[in-house]
Amino acid sequence: MNRGAIPPEISAWFATRNWRVRRHQCDMLSADDSRRHALLVADTGAGKTLAGFLPTLAAFAPSRLGGMPPPDSLHTLYVSPLKALAHDVQRNLMAPVEAIGLPIRIETRSGDTPSDRKARQRARPPHVLLTTPESLSLLLSYPEAQTMFAGLQRIVIDEVHAFASGKRGDLLALAMTRLQAIAPQLRRSALSATVADPDAYRRWLAPGGDAAAVTLVEGEPGAPPEVDILLPVEQRVPWGGHAAAWAVPQLMDAIRANRTTLVFTNTRFLAEFIFEKLWDANEDHLPIGIHHGSLSKEARRKVEGAMARGELRALVATASLDLGVDWGDIDLVVQMGAPKGSSRLMQRIGRANHRLDQPSRALLVPGNRFEFLEATAAQDAVREGQRDGEEFRAGGLDVLAQHVMACACAGPFDEAALLAEVRSSDAYAWIDDAIWKRVLAFVATGGYALRAYDRFRRIVPGNDGTWRLAHPEHAARFRINAGIIIDSEMLEVRFRNGRSLGRVEEGFGAALSPGDTFRFAGLDLEVESVRDLDLIVRAAKASGRIPSYMGARMPLTTHLSDRVRAMIVDRAGWARFPDDVREWLEMQDWRSRLPGPGDLLVESFPHAGRHYTTYYTFEGWNANQSLGMLITRRMEDQGLGPMGFVANDYSLAVWGLRPVDDPASLLSPDILSHEFVEWVQNSYMLRRAFREVAVISGLVERQQPGQGRSGRKSGRQVTFSTDLIYDVLCKYEPDHVLIQAAWADARARLTDVGRLADLLERASGQLVHVRLDRVSPMAVPVMVMIGRESLPAGAADEELLIEAETLAAAAMRPA
Repeated sequence: MNRGAIPPEISAWFATRNWRVRRHQCDMLSADDSRRHALLVADTGAGKTLAGFLPTLAAFAPSRLGGMPPPDSLHTLYVSPLKALAHDVQRNLMAPVEAIGLPIRIETRSGDTPSDRKARQRARPPHVLLTTPESLSLLLSYPEAQTMFAGLQRIVIDEVHAFASGKRGDLLALAMTRLQAIAPQLRRSALSATVADPDAYRRWLAPGGDAAAVTLVEGEPGAPPEVDILLPVEQRVPWGGHAAAWAVPQLMDAIRANRTTLVFTNTRFLAEFIFEKLWDANEDHLPIGIHHGSLSKEARRKVEGAMARGELRALVATASLDLGVDWGDIDLVVQMGAPKGSSRLMQRIGRANHRLDQPSRALLVPGNRFEFLEATAAQDAVREGQRDGEEFRAGGLDVLAQHVMACACAGPFDEAALLAEVRSSDAYAWIDDAIWKRVLAFVATGGYALRAYDRFRRIVPGNDGTWRLAHPEHAARFRINAGIIIDSEMLEVRFRNGRSLGRVEEGFGAALSPGDTFRFAGLDLEVESVRDLDLIVRAAKASGRIPSYMGARMPLTTHLSDRVRAMIVDRAGWARFPDDVREWLEMQDWRSRLPGPGDLLVESFPHAGRHYTTYYTFEGWNANQSLGMLITRRMEDQGLGPMGFVANDYSLAVWGLRPVDDPASLLSPDILSHEFVEWVQNSYMLRRAFREVAVISGLVERQQPGQGRSGRKSGRQVTFSTDLIYDVLCKYEPDHVLIQAAWADARARLTDVGRLADLLERASGQLVHVRLDRVSPMAVPVMVMIGRESLPAGAADEELLIEAETLAAAAMRPA
């Protein structure tokens, strides 16, 4: 067999489509023919998915089978981060399979798959199974896993950048170690358009973390995208706010001028808000849809189908459509607000045209002046092909505990053999014997402080080094509770006839009373009642509040923040900025100082009878929010009378009764070992992190077997359970494995402690303190958020504009 040679029947199919086989597609086939793992990095529209599946299609091609019967077992697993992506891939993959006449059965499996089909898939699996990390982990928890996966040849991981560095990546990495043990012949492939550090992903993908075992396949370059920034007409770039509602009239003009426009927002709230504004301005009654993760499955599928059929002129969406769904007729992608990262922007831009040889067109719509600079920095990064992304971290112990329980549900396991499997993952190579013993003890008894309670006794040891379930019922309990994604507890929004519209957060729904109105799924709704976990509604004539979702904020990447800082001090480059942005920077330069790379600019000034200090960190909202908590604690100790703080991605403003004369004393690095530890221990933060790890690890169950919706705990009940256990562990077993896991989460994810440490190191040698007689131009965007920081983005934009004009008048006055 000629390695990498495309079977003639597949080549003929390419020819009927007037396509040519791309070099990277041949390279993926060649790598698989050589029995090597592979990572493909290629632009959106380069045929990545087809490249990933090409070895599978070739394995079933008659010319390669040579008269032999095709494989009659599961051959290829395809894992994607989104259920919608799996369905889209199935639809697109069926085209060559049916046209060529390949004897391949392709099915999907997710939480939405009917139970009878799931059972049949375990007994008689298809040749290709499209699934998610969570569904794969659950499959491995069944006794049939050994026979189901014994003949597995390939696993293809799509959009690997979307989850590899997080807990879903940990779960998938552990699942791959199990699969490799069951099927030693397994080859691993991963696909992405936006990998910034290929070697890190090769280590994550490879058995034993050996990057050299993974062939790096780089795609052919595509046409450079056309990225423009939308600016106000006869207006100024706003001082504050994030919704960019000012752009709606111009956005409607763009929608009219294109066949199909995809409008991305960074939050679900903003998606609803912009959709409402567009609909109000839609005098031509153009078909415009909305798509986000809290809408019902039926609503999402309906919109996806309408887009695929070309029936919508515009669709407002969140990250729920960032990845891979192939709609080739999208003419324009719009990013509302700041992109937050160049890789994320490239991913979204790639939704337009979705063809390698044609440029994708994108429009960036900044909400304020800092967002204009960020949009410009992202535009430059895209032009230069510079990607960014999240760094990998050590695998989570809560995920490891879940994996151990999954293995026990499949059958007895050998302690030493499973440890060897776990360590063969790069994410868990750090697990030593002591930590492994603690994880096993936790799964077995709940830990030292909880071992007296039978309900935490899930696995028991044998005399031969094996472990098994303490009782068969634990398998059913595990399978209905396992998972990684822990959303805020949600209420189902339903009409009285039972039709579901989607879900809103429990905290929002609990604050509603009968007769209250709110807008959701593009509809004005009136509350009739709240029953258990259902919010019963009817159509309303009056509009109301829009649900606000607590989901994680998109962090500003270090790469993009560095670009913005460099841009601020590049005075020669200001010529390309709008007049008002250029004047803003010029006045900042005149009255104060510009925050450049390596510097930490701190400004102090009086305002409205209080003393304000602004720290220009450019480290993202999470890090700035954490820093605000720590600084106000130190101010209290120094008798400065702190009264509050507000943060955005770029800066932190703190105010108090007395002026800060020595900001360096508030920023010494030991703040991370003193105030930080005390703050995290005494705040809700560690409890919140513990709640998540307790659910992921299986210590606290959200669902009781056989009880349907009535057996699901509310968010309050879960919090009550986890808080009780947390208090017990803090008192009697403070080194419990889940307390350790919660600390790791609090440090890395909830507070961005790594970026905080970098900031404090910078402050120790490069802090510049400027005292002013009034607010500076650069402080205005964060100052206008005071008193409104708890409101959803967009909710207070009109008030912000009024407040901003007053502050700006003082800030922009030369003397």
